[in-house]
Amino acid sequence: MTNAPSSATARERDEQVASGSAYRAVIERLSKASVDKHWEPYRDIPWDDPEFLVDPEDPRWELPEVDRLGGHPWYRGRSPEERARIGLWRVATAMKIGLQFENLLKRGLLNYAYRLPNGSPEFRYVYHETIEEGHHGMMFQEFVNRTGMPIRGMPGPLSVIAQVAPWIPLISTELFFIFVLGGEDPIDHVQRRVLKDGRAHHPLEETIMRIHIAEEARHISFARHYLRNRVPRMPAHRRLLLGLVSPVILGVMARIMLAPPGAMIRRFRIPASVVAEVYLRDPGARQDIRDSIGKTRELCAEIGLINAVTRRVWQVMGIWEAPKGGGRPAPR
Repeated sequence: MTNAPSSATARERDEQVASGSAYRAVIERLSKASVDKHWEPYRDIPWDDPEFLVDPEDPRWELPEVDRLGGHPWYRGRSPEERARIGLWRVATAMKIGLQFENLLKRGLLNYAYRLPNGSPEFRYVYHETIEEGHHGMMFQEFVNRTGMPIRGMPGPLSVIAQVAPWIPLISTELFFIFVLGGEDPIDHVQRRVLKDGRAHHPLEETIMRIHIAEEARHISFARHYLRNRVPRMPAHRRLLLGLVSPVILGVMARIMLAPPGAMIRRFRIPASVVAEVYLRDPGARQDIRDSIGKTRELCAEIGLINAVTRRVWQVMGIWEAPKGGGRPAPR
């Protein structure tokens, strides 16, 4: 059994990959890291350990401060048992949506890999990532199963629309990896914040988050370096089109990943006024959305996808962070 990381894993370092040799070196390093340090859900997670059993009324499931509903008077006025169940439902829904997103991602990665030529360094890494995402899907679904809750994940209509995602690589691989970051960065952002909040977390949830963060660091790094290598060499008209579409993808994806599940709202009869106050009107909630894609926004500025025209789309989508004394988003 391989122990989960003992702390939130550092993000992979960004490197300049203008030359083909530098880019290839990064991909080979990420592939080697996938061999050296990886986890398998049914070998490395002690699901049946008494400490890892899921009790829906365990107070450790209560919503963390990262979720703004957790501090609202309506939520604080519920019984401890109901607060725990609401929190567990929230965690399980996030995992269900995560595994559904990763299902789309895996299919897209395989469509991308299908056309790669012999000798491509990306081929090996894409298969490493696909295998790791398969393991994530299994551990997320196992967690959902053990809650005993009727968790659906994405709403039905959204799930149908999302089926186009695996075909994006056949149109634009650059757009596909923007989509990848749009799903992975918000989850990574939230999970890192949860692990740093100083609260006692359920060991099963914490183990899953630590494994996920450690392996997603490589997946995010691959997408970032792929875009850093490819986008600056795109024809100007294609780069402009990508710059216009990217903030739409990122804004929608961040909201899907961070929004409260409708089924939870209905199940626990959370008043519409509370939902609006916490998730729609609260400036802090809007800032959470902007922060969740902050690193991707910085990347888009770096590789030339943000200009006077495309910046307006970022603003309309509510994900633009005003720069501090410059034309690029503020460092995070």
